[in-house]
Amino acid sequence: MKRILTIALAAAVLGACSSAPKTTVCVNPLTYTDIPDNDVIRVGDDFYMISTTMYFCPGAPIMHSKDLVHWSIVSYVYDFLEDDDIYNLREGRNAYGKGQWAASLKYHDGEFYALFIANDQRKTYIYHTDDINRSYWDRYVIDRPFHDAGLLFEDGHVYVAWGNRSIFLTELEPDFSGVRGEDKLIFSTPQGYMLGDEGSHFYHIGDWYYVLTINWPMGGVRTETCWRSKSLEGPYESRDILQGAFDGRGDGVAQGAIFDTPKGDWYAIMFQDHGAVGRIPTLQPLAWVDGWPVLGDNGVPVKEFEVNLPESGENRVWASDEFDSSSLDLVWQWNHKPLDGKWSLTDREGFMRIYSEPATGIFDARNVLTQRTVGPACESAVSLDATALKAGDHAGICAFQSHFCAIEVECDADGRYLVARDYEKEILRTGLEGDKICLRISYDFNSDTATLSYSYDGEEWNCIGYALQMRYTLDFFTGYRTALYCYNTESEGGYADFDWFRQNQRSSRGQTP
Repeated sequence: MKRILTIALAAAVLGACSSAPKTTVCVNPLTYTDIPDNDVIRVGDDFYMISTTMYFCPGAPIMHSKDLVHWSIVSYVYDFLEDDDIYNLREGRNAYGKGQWAASLKYHDGEFYALFIANDQRKTYIYHTDDINRSYWDRYVIDRPFHDAGLLFEDGHVYVAWGNRSIFLTELEPDFSGVRGEDKLIFSTPQGYMLGDEGSHFYHIGDWYYVLTINWPMGGVRTETCWRSKSLEGPYESRDILQGAFDGRGDGVAQGAIFDTPKGDWYAIMFQDHGAVGRIPTLQPLAWVDGWPVLGDNGVPVKEFEVNLPESGENRVWASDEFDSSSLDLVWQWNHKPLDGKWSLTDREGFMRIYSEPATGIFDARNVLTQRTVGPACESAVSLDATALKAGDHAGICAFQSHFCAIEVECDADGRYLVARDYEKEILRTGLEGDKICLRISYDFNSDTATLSYSYDGEEWNCIGYALQMRYTLDFFTGYRTALYCYNTESEGGYADFDWFRQNQRSSRGQTP
């Protein structure tokens, strides 16, 4: 009898396992937040993705996934690029619209490599580590920029394919100490393109060398093109492999990586320019046709499909935060290099404290703490204790881009005020009632508008009759983020204590998706 029960129990367990989902449903976009210029690799059963974060510090986030649909930040490649005037926001200098661009991520002989340029430094950085889950890798530096380079390890040699409109092949020294030989032109964009080929991703698969690029034909949309050759130096032939409007927008989907799974299936992650929220990633199926990788549905971007991997994990590239930890959550990044000793998660337990430092405004303020927003709509709110603010202090939250809006507490010799402003004018100024207040920004990325509100109890909100028309501008080159800040326009001031930050994703109609 005992044997029969054991067999029956085993059969039940096997039945339950066999009925478990073997696939994961992908509904694009993957995260509906700003994750551009991705590169993706697989190591065993694990997938890793890197993205551009430009001037934000720490930089070059590494995200991990088991199922290609759910991604979480696990580390950063570097803490800050250089300890100079640019990253310390001194002498009127900054890295807005520059910084780390379009990294190439590779795994070779037990080591992870991330290669990218920084336009403010005019250099190429190659960071490396044997533990991708550890932040702040070691690095090599080459004193020249390789624009949007794709890295390739090949039979003891190291190459990059790089450039804009004209794509070059350059061999690097195996120890990354410099360049070996001369640049060789391998192909050029033909006439009739508004944007020439760039964003190179470099592969050797089977008998072919592949360089994947993004371009923009006249009268068309952004397009992913594949160039291939059986010789490293060419000649290369080309074919468009992903082209078409997507998700109700005229913007095309292009620039990213291709990769396989342990089961032998192939996929790609390509981003779409999506207005104020930024450049958002999509997952696309890949089929090999006569040696060409064809993405989406016969070259057209797809909205929804099943990934041949079991569902695993969660999306965590943005999150609410009660500031209960002694270390900063990986979803946060500072605007430029942080000023250590002038912020703390331990000076007051359960609070993020930001000490006021001299600045003319938020864009040259130190220790501005930022996090991605998320579409199609979201609300970002904070609870601020303004007790310790001094004359000249400004503390609050901002919809962070060059066309910004902010709601804050401002102090002068006569008292404290609740102030709302945008990049052009002051919208509201009224006396602050007490020392504590909740501040909120509501984003709608279908209309690309942001509105401001405040509350003294965190429940009943007072909306300000104003809406910012958000714009994705190339002077900053990043999607809108919510920023927490405290600075002083007169001298060194006091400090702001943020009790919590809460972000909720919404549909355009105000409901949780």
